[in-house]
Amino acid sequence: MSEECIFCKIARKEIEIEVIFESDNFVAFPDANPCSKGHTLIIPKKHFVNYLDLPAVLGSELLDVIKKVAEIQLREGAEGFNIIVNNGKEAGQVVMHSHTHLIPRRKGEKARVSFPCAN
Repeated sequence: MSEECIFCKIARKEIEIEVIFESDNFVAFPDANPCSKGHTLIIPKKHFVNYLDLPAVLGSELLDVIKKVAEIQLREGAEGFNIIVNNGKEAGQVVMHSHTHLIPRRKGEKARVSFPCAN
C-alpha cells in the first residue's frame, strides 16, 4: 500500500466512508463526484496502479463484487448500469490506484461516460 494514496487510506480505514459492499480483497463506496445517484467505486484493498497490475486471481472476486453492487443498485431503482475503468492518466485515471466505476442508469438519463463527471 502506498502511504499517500487516498484509496489506500480508505482501504486501511484511515478515512471514514460509507461502505456499500466489502469482500476479502475489495471495498465499494460512493464516488465523491457522482455521475448519477448511486455512482459507486470498487477498489482493491491492496495497492495496484491499474488493471494491468491487478493479479488475475482477483478477477473472479472483482466480478462477484461488481455483480453484488449492481444488484443493490437495481433494487434501488436503477434500470441499467455502466462499468467503467480508466487505466492510465491519458485514459482519464485520476487516482493511480486501480478502481472500477459502477454507474447506475435510469430511464431518461443521458448516457455520459466521460471523466471526470460533469454535473
